[in-house]
Amino acid sequence: MYQQMIFVNLAVDDLEAAKKFYTGLGYSINEQFSDETAASVVISDTIFAMLLTRQKYAQFTKKEIVDSTKSSEVLLALSAASREEVDAMVDRAVAAGGSVTGETQDHGFMYGRSFDDIDGHTWEVVWMDPAAVEG
Repeated sequence: MYQQMIFVNLAVDDLEAAKKFYTGLGYSINEQFSDETAASVVISDTIFAMLLTRQKYAQFTKKEIVDSTKSSEVLLALSAASREEVDAMVDRAVAAGGSVTGETQDHGFMYGRSFDDIDGHTWEVVWMDPAAVEG
């Protein structure tokens, strides 16, 4: 069966710093789809973040590119296998230069935390009890 993929394109101010941040989270860079204006971050087999310099990003849109440290353009959410994995991901993000944003969400069957990367893009990391999903 075909597995659909997603490529999230993010405008970044400093490509090398952004690459360092995402590799600090434990992700790798696919050099085949990277150059001096873009980096392909491999999040999973089907999820990729394309880090684009603002000049490169501008080639794909006629819209104004927001300053994501001041405006929200999107909330990105990733699943986690456990509560501990949620905390570990956010801890890695902070250690790599990101910042915790928002309040921890603990509903018993669902647990989530959020962080901003070094360019202000907000990522949510969420665990949900598999029994709650099934039932």
